[in-house]
Amino acid sequence: MNLLFVASECAPFVKTGGLADVIGAVPKALASEGADVRVLIPAYPALAELIANGKTVAEFGDLFGGPARIAAVEAEGLQMLLLDAPHLYDRPGSIYLGPNGQDWPDNDVRFAALSYAGAQIATEGIEGWTPDVVNAHDWQAGLVPAYLRQQGGRTPPVVMTIHNIAFQGLFDATRLAALGLQAELFTPHGIEYFGKIGFLKAGLALSEKITTVSPTYAAELLTPEFGMGLDGLLRGRQADLIGILNGIDLDAWDPGTDDALVANYSARSLKAKAKNKAEIEARFGLTPGDGPLFCVVSRLTSQKGLDMLLECLPGLVGHGGRLALLGSGEPELERAFIDASNRYAGAVGTIIGYDEEMSHLLQGGSDAILIPSRFEPCGLTQLYGLRYGTLPVVARTGGLADTVIDANEAALLAHCATGVQFAPVTATMLGHAIARTCALFAQPKVWAAMMRRAMRHPVGWDLSAAAYLDVYKSALER
Repeated sequence: MNLLFVASECAPFVKTGGLADVIGAVPKALASEGADVRVLIPAYPALAELIANGKTVAEFGDLFGGPARIAAVEAEGLQMLLLDAPHLYDRPGSIYLGPNGQDWPDNDVRFAALSYAGAQIATEGIEGWTPDVVNAHDWQAGLVPAYLRQQGGRTPPVVMTIHNIAFQGLFDATRLAALGLQAELFTPHGIEYFGKIGFLKAGLALSEKITTVSPTYAAELLTPEFGMGLDGLLRGRQADLIGILNGIDLDAWDPGTDDALVANYSARSLKAKAKNKAEIEARFGLTPGDGPLFCVVSRLTSQKGLDMLLECLPGLVGHGGRLALLGSGEPELERAFIDASNRYAGAVGTIIGYDEEMSHLLQGGSDAILIPSRFEPCGLTQLYGLRYGTLPVVARTGGLADTVIDANEAALLAHCATGVQFAPVTATMLGHAIARTCALFAQPKVWAAMMRRAMRHPVGWDLSAAAYLDVYKSALER
């Protein structure tokens, strides 16, 4: 099966979040199942070396305001198709945000171009290769089925994947002509969303199948609380919606070989993990202690529930715990955690920003990772935590609920617990979860058994890749 992935980012080349990790890993897993996968992403400045080594396989005389080409290159085990359009993507800083921290004002054109290029590849192919199915990811690729619908004739089916429905790509209706969209598609059954052009809405309404990144999130999306205004559409397409749990790249995330760690370890050599903890303590200015070292690796947003964690810091420190936080996001949360580092000097350490190697070290040396998200489509950091024996403390929502087994009395007696869950998602219940974690940590044999169990938990892509193939086959049958 020939598969075209269309997405806005892909690890390790360009990454702002979990979407990139998924796009960098799933094609490899599908390839192991016999699929031929090509990944189309924009050619941002960070990909300059790849672009230089790429072979031009398609050209556009005028792609929304300037010439463009598609360069094909194999790198990091992936068959990449890079949309080289300097007038759209050759910009400094964030791939989504301008220097003022706001969305680039022409993001509609920038990602309409990505979708348009994906639709062209879908119908015309490149050098004799044509996809059987197109998998469009998140709002940035949501117009792929719209452009295919406009082309008419025989086109490959589209599977639309929702990584986070909170980001929908909404733009003014006056932009229809600028985006090359026909007015006939601007209906509630097409791309129209409360009077605006909805990129994600278009993908959900016009694709053959819809996937999202965990079974629980798929169910949550059907409710007003989590569906973000698209729950009605999704209820109408419930038969076409399936939740497929994310996995992780087991080679990139392996405590036995990870170069970012000062000491490698396995489930049989857990004592070596202590050397990584000491390195974290040194880098974050933390005083060694007898309680658990919690970590956070996250965007600092209200979605991630980190405002609740601020309320819980007195209890966390009071129970003998310590916290190392790496992240960036909402300015008020950044300032609050910096202030907390000063207030609880030696017990709370904060580094604002993102550092891939540091994120690996935090997984490799912390005792537990805190993920108190108000909603979480799947989440990857808890999977990294399981892989590294860093026990996840998670809200019972989305993929967090699907991947972590709570250490309640029944699970402890059955010897199957791999972390701590809490619900409802409030600061009070998060505080209880932190207290439970500290109590478990005070029982070394129980804690070590949970660590080994977590490290054996399957977190790879094997089962999920097979599920994706089933969806693609079903889309083809349509």
